[in-house]
Amino acid sequence: MCGIIGYTGDGSILERLLEGLSNLEYRGYDSAGVAVATDPLSVEKREGELSNLAITLAEDRGQNDTGAGADESPDADGFEPLEVAADATGFDGPAGIGHTRWSTHGPPTDANAHPHVAGDGTVAVVHNGIIENYRVLRDELTAAGVEFRSETDTEVVPHLIERERRDGAERETAFRRAIDRLEGSYAIAAVFAGCETIFGARRESPLVVGFGDGGTYLASDVPAFLERTNRVSYLDDGEFVACSPSSVTVTDAAGTEVEKPVETVDWDPDAAGKSGYDHYMRKEIAEQPRAIRDCLRGRVTELEGTVSLPELEGLETPSSVQFVACGTSYHAGLFGERLLRRRGIHAQTFVASEYDAAEVPIDDGTLVVGITQSGETADTMRALRGAGRAGATTLALTNVVASSAARECDRVLYIRAGPEISVAATKSFASQQVTLSLLANALADTTSRAHLRELRRLPEYVQSVLDDTGTREVAEALADADAYFFIGRGDNAPVALEGALKLKEISYEHAEGFPAGELKHGPLALVTPNTPVFAIVSGRSKTAETIGNVNEVRARGAPVVAVTDDPESVAPHTEYVLEIPETRPSVVPIVANVQLQLVAYWLANALDRPIDRPRNLAKSVTVL
Repeated sequence: MCGIIGYTGDGSILERLLEGLSNLEYRGYDSAGVAVATDPLSVEKREGELSNLAITLAEDRGQNDTGAGADESPDADGFEPLEVAADATGFDGPAGIGHTRWSTHGPPTDANAHPHVAGDGTVAVVHNGIIENYRVLRDELTAAGVEFRSETDTEVVPHLIERERRDGAERETAFRRAIDRLEGSYAIAAVFAGCETIFGARRESPLVVGFGDGGTYLASDVPAFLERTNRVSYLDDGEFVACSPSSVTVTDAAGTEVEKPVETVDWDPDAAGKSGYDHYMRKEIAEQPRAIRDCLRGRVTELEGTVSLPELEGLETPSSVQFVACGTSYHAGLFGERLLRRRGIHAQTFVASEYDAAEVPIDDGTLVVGITQSGETADTMRALRGAGRAGATTLALTNVVASSAARECDRVLYIRAGPEISVAATKSFASQQVTLSLLANALADTTSRAHLRELRRLPEYVQSVLDDTGTREVAEALADADAYFFIGRGDNAPVALEGALKLKEISYEHAEGFPAGELKHGPLALVTPNTPVFAIVSGRSKTAETIGNVNEVRARGAPVVAVTDDPESVAPHTEYVLEIPETRPSVVPIVANVQLQLVAYWLANALDRPIDRPRNLAKSVTVL
């Protein structure tokens, strides 16, 4: 997920930009860049890690404080690259912007990295989001003689601003007129040569102002500048901002000035960036529509009925696929396994800690996929390394750029979920499910326009669940239960497992998930009137059979909560109904899971548990 930092005011502009970019590294990125409002503009951007940018800036400086030459490592004498780079000559203007990019339009290259600059070099822009009409704008500008230097959608913005300036518009007017041409989602910041003001605008992508001593910040998230100030104002959709060292002016789409409250953010890092939610987990559940859009962006062409994953270019269809993963990622693997088998590719899912490459068949046609949100999960890394040594092709399906899994595997496919701070995985699971759906289609080279249409509508379906869910009332009504069971059939069985895991992780209550047909093979002995059963009754779950299982537990007095796309048929057999939109069976589990996430959250909330930091658990397992 891309990151934005801007600063205008006292002190080293470049130092503040590099500091902010470093703070935003947790978001994931594949290139970084800065622009300082000298006259002419000073711009540097590089593919890869932030250290690549810092090294280039240090080389531009010529020498570090110890006299080391530009061809020497900037930290060879004990200096951190960012510290050395912050003193780069030529980057001492009145304002600046920086960016960490997660590639969407065009691969990670120096040219595609942000900031992007107009042809005359007078304005630089950074951007998070997607400009949906960029192709129309690009064609218009190209016809007018504009020469583009990148493959990005963002580059149309500085060229639009430049054209307005040539027609006589003042800086702010030119910026506003350019933004008015855009369709899609964006958080945009711009600086002009020799100008101390940073201009910004947002629509469906966050942008926050920080009020520091002697200067002003503009960023995509509070952690970018939190160590400098905890006084902030959040922009709303459709608003514009002009930040100078001593003042901030926010206006609406019509140009009317808007009074924005200045809030004080708790200095505790765990309290930063929750966007008004009580917990990161709740915020991250709410972010799933955006996360899914980011996951799909640039990868699905609905009109042509194709899935495009350049990361897999040249990879032959494997003879077999082995998923290795832990916890939530393991459940995602079970979901992916079913998708591949349905398309004629043999697939198995292994708990990573139990995987031994010497005990499973591996040949040149075997693809081993390590599913790991952090890219650092020790058991998964060990399994991937063993598979690689045994001759398998390895693929990391991860959320973190430049993580161990991303670096060490033969291939990497990013899920693009953005930062997930809560220990309980939510939006990363949804993004894993979506990415695995794309992977299955790409490997088998079989798909349908109807399926892709439903994938594209997933954000809409998830948002409808978020907007109209009864999970809080259900969870609070059942908060004093002895245990909780989750059941599902077919594609929904892995989601039942995940629903149980999520509830036990953050509520500390006993919960079990299993295929619905397994109820009568043991678990039924544990069912009592104080054992609620959550049943996913939809999609490929064989409704009649699952209803039969529901009636088995109801006969023993257990209350049943149905997650279903057919409430009229299911409601007579249950005490509670949590409705989901009707969609294709293979898409249902992704939507149904959102209801179960919310059940876990509200039940843990009712029990006053530490939701974001459950006991004994950590976000990334890094020890064996």
